[in-house]
Amino acid sequence: MAKKNETSALMETPVWFITGCSSGFGRHLAECALEKGYCVVATALDPSTIQDLENKGSVLILKLDVTDQQQVDDAIEAAEAKFGHVDVLINNAGIGYIAAIEESDEAAVRNMFEVNLFGLSRMIHGVLPHMRKRRKGFIVNFSSIAGLHGFPAIGYYSATKFAVEGLSETLWQEVEPFGIKVMLVEPSGFRTNWFAAAEESPQQIPDYAATAGAFRKQLRTDTQPGDPARAAIAIINAVESASPPHRLLLGNTAVEMAMKQLQDEKKEFMAWEAVARSTDFPVPEHAI
Repeated sequence: MAKKNETSALMETPVWFITGCSSGFGRHLAECALEKGYCVVATALDPSTIQDLENKGSVLILKLDVTDQQQVDDAIEAAEAKFGHVDVLINNAGIGYIAAIEESDEAAVRNMFEVNLFGLSRMIHGVLPHMRKRRKGFIVNFSSIAGLHGFPAIGYYSATKFAVEGLSETLWQEVEPFGIKVMLVEPSGFRTNWFAAAEESPQQIPDYAATAGAFRKQLRTDTQPGDPARAAIAIINAVESASPPHRLLLGNTAVEMAMKQLQDEKKEFMAWEAVARSTDFPVPEHAI
């Protein structure tokens, strides 16, 4: 009877599946979710880097490369086998690439898209059938303020995040009727190992010194103001909210830049509104 009750309690406990737990947001999210008593599937390219999480609660530690379809399938199957379901998928795994557009290497860019977009997509495809069946679930996709506003030197990184934004906007329209929530997380600069882990093009064209070159230098020297531990708490609070947002900005810089982006876009849209409206076929007089 005790074993049956234990299994029943496990089925009722929220299960969070988090990709990219070796450091940064993923690591802090895993720790925070475990502190709240949730069951956590914590994944990393090298599981030995997160083995200590076993001492923090009910956790399943798995090796996962989101670019490997078999590993994705196996990880989701293992999560279902251990916990019975996945309530929350956190698509945190991602990589960066630093270079002006013209300086960029196509192979490196394609690899980044494979991780940041198609890896995220594989995870979504993997959990959706189970979530649809249960008419319940929450998918959190990590974007960036760079998914709303482009920056010199990380143009292709921004492109991956703009793609995540478009995919997520469509996804929530498709799955919310089933009781499945979707949220974008859009952080600005946080003290993670993003820059240290990001590949950087060795080519630096002098003409871009004042734009992409200056931003490269800024990335190397700036101390990022964002605290990933506080961000983890904010994300969990948003997921638990009765009315979770579709977009969760994180960091003062993210808020300020997003607001300015909205204002600038509105100003330009209004300035060119007459031109935009002039391009439809004329409305027949009898239809007015």
